[in-house]
Amino acid sequence: MKNKTILVVDDTIANLDILVELLDQYDVIDATNGKDALEIVEDEHIDLILLDIMMPEMDGYEICQRLKSEENTKDIPIIFITAKTDENSIERAYDIGGADYVTKPFQPKELLARVKKELQIQELMNNLKLLASTDPLTKLYNRRYFANVSQHILELSKRQKNNLSIIIIDIDKFKNINDTYGHQAGDSVIVALANKLLHSHRKSDLACRYGGEEFVILLPNTQRNEALQVAEKLRKEIADISVDFQNKQHICFTVSIGVSEVVVANEPNIEKALKRADDALYEAKNSGRNKVCSI
Repeated sequence: MKNKTILVVDDTIANLDILVELLDQYDVIDATNGKDALEIVEDEHIDLILLDIMMPEMDGYEICQRLKSEENTKDIPIIFITAKTDENSIERAYDIGGADYVTKPFQPKELLARVKKELQIQELMNNLKLLASTDPLTKLYNRRYFANVSQHILELSKRQKNNLSIIIIDIDKFKNINDTYGHQAGDSVIVALANKLLHSHRKSDLACRYGGEEFVILLPNTQRNEALQVAEKLRKEIADISVDFQNKQHICFTVSIGVSEVVVANEPNIEKALKRADDALYEAKNSGRNKVCSI
């Protein structure tokens, strides 16, 4: 498992040297106290933590509790490495979220095996989370993920007092594409549109496949006029897409787009704004398609 990053925390330099040398197949960062360890986790992507318990000022238990209380660090597996062997210490380590417990002096091969096991479990969990949050055809986020994360984005926007906007995109006459070329061709069109969205939106934006041939983009810190410009640019670029299909067929398609703004001071969630964007989308559909409308 190359390129995994392990944080080793121990106040004894000799112990750190042993662990760094033993874990030479990984990227290892070391820290001699809890304060430095917490700062490192904030700044670096850490896959696993090896954590001593008995340290001055902040012991391993407190470090673990702090990490498990934060959303962005709670899922990092922690293996305690300590000279404490009593049952109460071991029980407490597991109770506060430790993944494993290794007593000193440890056997090198046993420690490496436990490290490998935890990294494998973590990778499996990450893959399961990815499958649960993404659409398998397009690799965009799915509707469930959008519903969960959009509320967090709204709360952040409220604190920053910045409005955000919503764009809903629907492929025009998609049923005709399926009926004329087949569902495989329809999937190819959906993937082509998704790829455009993947490479067009800002990193701060949240794009997802909302269902069928419908896509949604949430744009933080964006007012309606700005969102309309983004939507119109997308509409034009999508109209220029040509999907190569079997027998050298070239499928071109257009989209209709609805736009709305979420006024964060007035709206507890984005549901009403989503409905406005959806109404605007239907207005675009009913007034000729291949256009952007806003309500």
